[in-house]
Amino acid sequence: GATDLADERPVEDFEADQLVEIVDVTEEVNAAVDAVTTDQRAEVRESLLEEIEARILEQRGGEDSGYAVEMISLYNGGRTSAYVFRRYTNVKLVMAPELQIGFFGGDPDNFTFPRYNLDFSLFRVYDDEDNPLATENYFPFDKDGLQEGDPIFIVGNPGSTHRLQTVAELEFRRDISDRYLLETFRRRMRVLDAFIQANPEIAEQHNLRNEYFSLGNSEEAYDGQIRGLEDPLIMARRKDTERDFQAAIDADPELTSRYGDLIERVAAVQEQKRASAPVLGAFSVFGNPYLDSSTLIRGFFALQVISMRQNQASAEEIDDMMENVIGTPQMPPELDAALMADRFAEMRDYLGPDHVAISGLLRGGTPLQTAQRIIAGTMLADSAVAVTALQDGTATPADAAVQAVIAFLPAFLELNALFVEVGSLEEELAAALGRARFEIYGTAVPPDATFSLRIADGVAIGYEYNGTVAPVFTTFYGLYDRHYSNEGDEDWALPDRWLDASATLDLRTPMNFVSTADIIGGNSGSPVLDRDLEVVGVVFDGNAESLPGDYIYLPEKNRSVTVDVRAILEVLDKIYDLDRLVLELTTGELAATEAEADRRR
Repeated sequence: GATDLADERPVEDFEADQLVEIVDVTEEVNAAVDAVTTDQRAEVRESLLEEIEARILEQRGGEDSGYAVEMISLYNGGRTSAYVFRRYTNVKLVMAPELQIGFFGGDPDNFTFPRYNLDFSLFRVYDDEDNPLATENYFPFDKDGLQEGDPIFIVGNPGSTHRLQTVAELEFRRDISDRYLLETFRRRMRVLDAFIQANPEIAEQHNLRNEYFSLGNSEEAYDGQIRGLEDPLIMARRKDTERDFQAAIDADPELTSRYGDLIERVAAVQEQKRASAPVLGAFSVFGNPYLDSSTLIRGFFALQVISMRQNQASAEEIDDMMENVIGTPQMPPELDAALMADRFAEMRDYLGPDHVAISGLLRGGTPLQTAQRIIAGTMLADSAVAVTALQDGTATPADAAVQAVIAFLPAFLELNALFVEVGSLEEELAAALGRARFEIYGTAVPPDATFSLRIADGVAIGYEYNGTVAPVFTTFYGLYDRHYSNEGDEDWALPDRWLDASATLDLRTPMNFVSTADIIGGNSGSPVLDRDLEVVGVVFDGNAESLPGDYIYLPEKNRSVTVDVRAILEVLDKIYDLDRLVLELTTGELAATEAEADRRR
């Protein structure tokens, strides 16, 4: 933590946006889109949104005005608005607790409650003269906090939900797309974990533990979503909703003429995708640098660079493709081989050992033998060597990594052709469904999350789980119990200063709390307000029961998890001795130094 104002650290490439206006442009956009044929609509829409964004920004004074405009589509394009923001780029880090307490409980406690996390940080916005920004509009901290049953409001940017998807789309996710992703995450986690256990120091150098946790987070999320999709009660609710929607369309001849066959057409697209399930599984998230071999990724882009040179592409086009080679991170050689072998095994499992791509790739060897052979015979295993070899022409189609890509490329192109064929069609059908829903229900049905700013409301209340009851609030008592009950386990290890200060903390202080607010990934870090619009916490997670929230909200057990403001204030005072922050957050008074704050308090 920064003891004095002068100690606050500048943060590069950080933007803080304040929403100042929302301009509804739905009619303008829909009129332009409706005036062209179906195959032109996506292009016309994209072009028009760029024009509107530029026009509104110019009205605000242009690119140097300090304003930014984002075009936001809700209801899959059923409603379109321009969000105008006042953008601040001079931001400094004021305070962040240790990773151990911000990540307390580690992966085992992820997506659970009760929780004992202090996952928060404090930043300060400065003006152009490098003075702390003074603004009339702000939310003061409520040092008294919440009581059970109190209403709360979360202001944030929820990432993405898919609650407007049809039942056929959800069934495809359950059976194919989400299930294949989950299996890929689990496979790569096994590879990463084995490497980390065998090579802890190298793993630390390459930040692999964080990557493993990130994968684990995704694995838990997809596992929870699939379990929800397998729940007959959840799917029955979605089917009822869809039947009601179709009935509303059928009841109006005009709606029927425009939207009557949409749900049926979406289902037909899902069946078309099911027919390509093997290639979908074989190349699941292909190209992710932590899910694939860096050598194999470079081989994929190198083949394109070589092909572009042979076809006399422009220098600019070739340079753009080379950036993909340059930007591929360097993996430790042993991990690189293991990731490549796992990808080859995955291809074999989905496509079958007799598939022409697999026989041409493996040549009778095992996936690991093949990976080792490729790495031994390529110039693309090392980032710097790869770039030089491609620039001077010594990397040729005969390179082992390029040859591997050539072997599986026909199968990969099948997948690419599928996306080209159905991608724009799915987008068009989703847009039409969004407009139909908006025409029928208006704003009575909330739109899917789109990373755009919105308010979620809820109530601070516990829930039944695991045969018992989760309380609304956890306290510091529980934090220390978790530490001592799991002594020796780093997931629940408290920083030394927390052990030293345990006698001075008020252990009854609420630490985390749950509410019924409907949030999703992207909301983490959002302020939680009470009915007086005072800050009572910072939301950072959801419980396991909230994971189906991607496609359905179930208020009985879906809970958001929040760091309680009382815990923040208690530790700023007792653990970190940052009285100037406590003073400012509770009274609005800015003290430049800790000594000055001590005198005022």
